[in-house]
Amino acid sequence: MATAIDHLDWDDLKLFLTVVRCKSVTGAARELKISHSTVSRRLARLEYTVGGALVERNPDGLLLTPAGLITMRRAEEIENGVNALRSDVSNRDEIRGTVRLATMEGIATLYLSKRLVELSERHPDLDLELVTSPQSVRVARREADLFLSFFKPRGTALDSQLIGRFKTGLFASKAYLERNGVPCYAADLREHRFVGYIDELVQLESVLWLEELVSAPKIVFSSNSMMSQMFAASAGAGIVALPEFARSLNVGLIPVLEELHGVREIWMSAHQDLAYLPRVRAVKQFLKELVRRDEQRLLRKAQW
Repeated sequence: MATAIDHLDWDDLKLFLTVVRCKSVTGAARELKISHSTVSRRLARLEYTVGGALVERNPDGLLLTPAGLITMRRAEEIENGVNALRSDVSNRDEIRGTVRLATMEGIATLYLSKRLVELSERHPDLDLELVTSPQSVRVARREADLFLSFFKPRGTALDSQLIGRFKTGLFASKAYLERNGVPCYAADLREHRFVGYIDELVQLESVLWLEELVSAPKIVFSSNSMMSQMFAASAGAGIVALPEFARSLNVGLIPVLEELHGVREIWMSAHQDLAYLPRVRAVKQFLKELVRRDEQRLLRKAQW
């Protein structure tokens, strides 16, 4: 006997995924260039087909119900399968199309941006979108094709690889050190001023490199932006903790107590169903080569 689920429409599932990603019916209508009422009607049809409500509405937008979460995961599996089929029937060796790479502000701005020219020269038909995020990006929900991070993301459908490491350390401007003295021992740091993150806005513990190196630092300037911290320290606000690759932007910072340093890992993650696509493989290979090539420099004694 046929049931409602036997009449499931893939187009309705695609619409549902758009609603989930836009977090609103209005946003999905705008994205799909159809009317609000059409989105609502087709969403209601899908809910009837699966036999239950998929979303709940609250002041912050739409929340998935348990049935909605299951439906979203299955719809994503179908979507990934369709994308894989599309790739299979096309030229598997052709590297073209768009790859969205998400990573933290510091990696994007200070390490990747100027190096991505090499990738464009290698694959001129490849379009790379570089997205910065202060938090973990949900690759499994297709917020990005690749995620470069200081930690291994959680997720059962992720292909994650440790591709390298880099060093962190303390830096200050010449003007600051002339005014406040150069610390010779870790104990001297109790008398110094620091630039760091705003505690309540820290979403990733992996960026707490200052607290790893200095116990109870006296922070006089704080920001949720690593770039803002770097420029504030460059202007003489205090001592700042930064990744070694930040030295690529010469802003006049001098290493302080170089024996005090930390090490962070660099993880690259992709959805398992996307990891083998030619365009994604090409970017993965480039990033692995790039980080491995630079790893010894990133771990050696910093010289600004």
